Amino acid sequence: MTEKLKVVMPVYNEEGIIAHVIDKWTQKLLELNIDFQILAYNDGSKDGTLEILTEIEKQNKYLKAINKPNSGHGPTILRGYSESIDSEWIFQIDSDDEIDVIYFEKLWANRNQFDFLIGNRINRQTPHIRRFISWFSRLTVFLFYSRNIMDVNCPYRLMRTEKFKEIFNLIPNDTLAPNIIITGVACKKKFNIYQTDVSFKIRQTGEVSIKRWKLLKFSIKSFWQTIKFRFQNKL
Repeated sequence: MTEKLKVVMPVYNEEGIIAHVIDKWTQKLLELNIDFQILAYNDGSKDGTLEILTEIEKQNKYLKAINKPNSGHGPTILRGYSESIDSEWIFQIDSDDEIDVIYFEKLWANRNQFDFLIGNRINRQTPHIRRFISWFSRLTVFLFYSRNIMDVNCPYRLMRTEKFKEIFNLIPNDTLAPNIIITGVACKKKFNIYQTDVSFKIRQTGEVSIKRWKLLKFSIKSFWQTIKFRFQNKL
């Protein structure tokens, strides 16, 4: 087995696909001969997701299912990161199957030369407001953290734990989009960063948890948190 890896996967109302997603990732990571554990955080799902995860956990020794009250994607992945610092690498992926497992092999193959390996979602058939928010997130990181990263909030990221564990502790627990801040700090600290295109597909089951005006309000607050973090911490 190679280095220890922990996969942080937030899950919310994904009863239609979560079993398939867990199986795909388990098979891919076994194929790559990695010493790994998948941490699936059920973020207060209102459907049958928790029951499915509980059953899978009984049969899949690589899965640890954690049930928690709903707090949102950001606080959930932050908890996952803080509970994964005993591993050499942390990988974050969402549970909606919008980015396939096939791209992980490229990240893993390049890990020795880099501290932070991140996907850039292409072929995104998403509403205009989401495209604008992605563009503005990228601009925010460029202006306040001094480097141009194509997809700053991409939920397909491999992080060398030794480099990031102190950063995780600095980010407030209620941060809405901590992945943007993490990307920004990696830029500011001049970590070795690897970017690669990953094809994005529209989810086939479930639904996005934040829509329209609520999404805009969420984004404005997350942009403010990202900028505020930059000036409150000496980077």
